[in-house]
Amino acid sequence: MPHSHISIIGAPLDLGQDRRGVDMGPSAVRVANLNERIRSLGYEVEDLGNIAVEQAEAWPAGDPHAKYLAQIAAACERLAEQVEDALRRGRMPLVLGGDHSVAVGTVAGIAHHFRTAGRNIGLIWLDAHADMNTPETSPSGNIHGMPLACIVGLGPPPLVDLLGFRPKVPPRNAVIVGLRDVDQLEKPHVRESGVRAFTMRDIDERGLRSVMEEAIRVASDGTAGFHLSLDMDFVDPQHAPGVGTQVRGGATYREAHLAMEMIGDSGRMLSMEVVEVNPVIDEFNRTADLAVELVMSGLGKRIL
Repeated sequence: MPHSHISIIGAPLDLGQDRRGVDMGPSAVRVANLNERIRSLGYEVEDLGNIAVEQAEAWPAGDPHAKYLAQIAAACERLAEQVEDALRRGRMPLVLGGDHSVAVGTVAGIAHHFRTAGRNIGLIWLDAHADMNTPETSPSGNIHGMPLACIVGLGPPPLVDLLGFRPKVPPRNAVIVGLRDVDQLEKPHVRESGVRAFTMRDIDERGLRSVMEEAIRVASDGTAGFHLSLDMDFVDPQHAPGVGTQVRGGATYREAHLAMEMIGDSGRMLSMEVVEVNPVIDEFNRTADLAVELVMSGLGKRIL
């Protein structure tokens, strides 16, 4: 997969959660000079702007167990089409969220592209949360807590069956890194799904290098490569305060960079997204600036 050309796609969706502000995430990341900083690494960059998304004020929430499901599914389908088109043109998609429900669209587009060639993709999910609730287990009904479940074939059909196939990623090739906040009824989904989950305890005991080596191996095993989904709450809130849902005890600044550097070194990353940047509760755009730094580490920036 050539990585000399990158297509940036904004997905300013905030219907997947109750706390407002992540719809401004793509703007905040662009304000942190994303495009020029990527160009400084030698890439050609095209910015395709933002996909169209509905506003919460314009629609009823609908089913309290899966709020705004129809609107989120429609936005994810639009995103999937743009992502797949970028891949067809030899570009690497870089998606800017929005809440984490946009990942269903991103991954659907990538998986569909490689499915036509008879290949599966893997997935590395850097996140404090498992995002493996379903409408039956979610305590809030917020879909940003469900996207990984949908990607591996669990959850509401409009998302699970997006673009006409399931699962988007075989569970055996999906990996969560940084897990530290899982809802009680969600835990069996994580344990029984076949998804490999590395908690912060695993990182504490084994070190991030060992965890990331295994994560890359699992996501690469028999696949065309992997998609990287970076929720900024993977990083501890002292370094990334402007996120959708803060959880103490996350990756340090250097651990986050090491994870991204190792992903870049692997040569197996097909696409990337950064989600849950919320400038409303950020401090001087610190979180968006860190997001850009981490993207650059994933794209090959090194200290020497």
